[in-house]
Amino acid sequence: MKIFLVNPPKFYWPFINEYDNFLLPQSLVYLGAALRQGGHDVRIIDAMPMKMGWKTLSDTIRSERPDIVGIGESHALYAHESEKLIDLVKRIDPKIVVIAGGAHFTNLYDYYLNSDKGIDFIVRGEGEQTIVELVDAVADGKDDFDRINGIAFTRDGKVIVTPARQLIADLNTLPMPAYDLVPMGSYGNSRYLFSPGGTTIHHSRGCTSSCSFCVWWTQMADRIGSGNKEHLKPRWRTKSVDKTIEEILLLYHRYNKKALVFVDDSWNIDPKWEDGFAGELIRQGLKLNWFAFMRADMLLRDEKLGVLERLVRSGMSHVCIGVERAENNELRQFGKPFYTGDTAIKAFDILRKKYPSVFLQATFIVGVYDETEQSMREQLTFAKRLGPDYPAFHPLTPVPGTQLYNEVIEKGLLEIKDFSRFDWLTPVMPSRYLSRERIEELVLELNREFVNIGWLVRGLFSRYPYKRRMYIWWFLVLVKVLWSRFISRFRWIRPHEIIGLVKPGWYDK
Repeated sequence: MKIFLVNPPKFYWPFINEYDNFLLPQSLVYLGAALRQGGHDVRIIDAMPMKMGWKTLSDTIRSERPDIVGIGESHALYAHESEKLIDLVKRIDPKIVVIAGGAHFTNLYDYYLNSDKGIDFIVRGEGEQTIVELVDAVADGKDDFDRINGIAFTRDGKVIVTPARQLIADLNTLPMPAYDLVPMGSYGNSRYLFSPGGTTIHHSRGCTSSCSFCVWWTQMADRIGSGNKEHLKPRWRTKSVDKTIEEILLLYHRYNKKALVFVDDSWNIDPKWEDGFAGELIRQGLKLNWFAFMRADMLLRDEKLGVLERLVRSGMSHVCIGVERAENNELRQFGKPFYTGDTAIKAFDILRKKYPSVFLQATFIVGVYDETEQSMREQLTFAKRLGPDYPAFHPLTPVPGTQLYNEVIEKGLLEIKDFSRFDWLTPVMPSRYLSRERIEELVLELNREFVNIGWLVRGLFSRYPYKRRMYIWWFLVLVKVLWSRFISRFRWIRPHEIIGLVKPGWYDK
């Protein structure tokens, strides 16, 4: 079977230039490798780094006529682009089988299959084993898809959902990602962001937590029960240190990738794994910078065990910690009982004072149901106490598949229902006391107050090149957003229409 895995043309986040948006989608190279190992002819089309617009993509599909087109979407933000691709494929040839996957389609399978959107099959949850079995079944031409676990499809107008597939027990059994099928030289070429030579990678899947606002953990969770009675249980798995190092060596030596962006939901769950990983990277002597999303409580644990120091020596240059809120009661409501404000304070104090080479990024969620102007400003006060290099204040965004989404829909709080606006920059709902517009204004005010001349000077005169580059990047991001906000006042356009996603010049070509 000839299979196209397609990441279609998209608008990009308004962060300096389009190159900052070109980071490798891990799903493409893992699914591509699994299908190729299964004996299928696979082509990956990642339109963004290829600068392939919709006309060229249409011409390519029309001329090559794949048997199957695979589309994945984990961000509600880009669902409309995925739908556009599906419609394009079916207009070119209705016989082309469309397989959709990723968290968005997994969580909204019933909506998409009942809405006649042109999707033939939806792969629910982890995809490598499921998609190979499904493609094999399509190739056989038999209508016995009920036997394949982990999919949803329609038959005679009825949505069929097969039992959930068990997660892959041993991630080491996965083939090496098919990096040769994507334009590796076009990823991670930003002058400042994750440079030089940035690429994504992951050693683990899933999470040990089930935060109410987060959709990432749901895609790699254990699915227990079926139908309306199915419930999710968080689960975390990791590859071995040796398997991870093997992949890093390939990226480093063959593709010259020296800034690794770990996209794991929770990177630092297992201290024994971390210690072995740091030791092997140090032994290899690679000149790497690497980034990871980490938990503050586990950073404190790692510091006590002596692991954190070794991680920094191995190249840990950038850490992002989800602080989320200053108030402990809000953290508990989010499903983060393992966190308190004191936990974050201790972790950031250690990182700032003992490991000054590490760029510290914190994320905060604003616009919660009981948000007031005072509570918004308390987040800024807490951010200043923590002292990260950059705090990102994100409006609360209820992504489909999360507990938060269900609660917001039930209460009728959602004012913006267009997923293309779910960019974590645009407030999509008010709080009890603040309008969406006021939340947006306050987010910009918080950023302006934190990112000042003193902040920039401190960053520009840092001893550490990686840190200097990141300060420049974040400064330019904020300048662009604030300038867009200023210009919008003269164009009689709402700010979100300016600050939102940016259309590439080659998008339609």
